[in-house]
Amino acid sequence: MNFADTLQTLPAVTHLASLRLRDAAGELIATIENKPGQAGSLKVYHALAQRHGGVITPAAAREGLALYAEHTADALAHPGKHPNIDRLIAWAEGQAAHTVELQPAA
Repeated sequence: MNFADTLQTLPAVTHLASLRLRDAAGELIATIENKPGQAGSLKVYHALAQRHGGVITPAAAREGLALYAEHTADALAHPGKHPNIDRLIAWAEGQAAHTVELQPAA
């Protein structure tokens, strides 16, 4: 399945303004907003958070890379082009878990 098809199978994110990613120490790593250019990543990270109890582990990161489908190969070929995928690539190779905080839409 390609990324566009995969997105159709993931839970809706219309109720979210964004999500925040925090490291094990609670430090903010990134914010993914519900806006064009980030909405697909918001759906992927939200789905991972739902499936894995609000935490993205290395195993969850590997699952996320599969969800990104063809974009994962592009990210591997062009580091820096897809920062939300680059993050999962790094996390998949590590041991840390990262917390996902959902920010509701107003």
